[in-house]
Amino acid sequence: MQILKDCLFVGLDGFTGAILRYLVTLIPLKAQFPFATLFVNISGAVIIGFVVGAAGIFPNINSQLILFLKTGLCGGYTTFSTMSLEVVTLFRNSHSVLSVVYIITTVVFCILGVIFGEFISSLVFKKL
Repeated sequence: MQILKDCLFVGLDGFTGAILRYLVTLIPLKAQFPFATLFVNISGAVIIGFVVGAAGIFPNINSQLILFLKTGLCGGYTTFSTMSLEVVTLFRNSHSVLSVVYIITTVVFCILGVIFGEFISSLVFKKL
């Protein structure tokens, strides 16, 4: 029964994350570079880093809340599959340099985003 409850939590927040991602893509940007997806992936990395950092500081935090935020919200919000499609599209449209820049930028800044999110959570929760 617990796994069913966990699935419900993840699904509901995945729904929220997917809607947030969709809203970000509605921001009108006129560029070949996929800035909206890059923003979503980096901000999602910061969010998941913050959640993991908070969970490390508060080991007794509700595990369903962590599941809800990490797997549900961040899983529904971030867009690795979309990023992958955009990389292929850039390559196919003869923008190979731009696609490599996109790959490197996404990976590096998402990793830095996780680290930054953890750092921010440590600052926020140490002041409480």
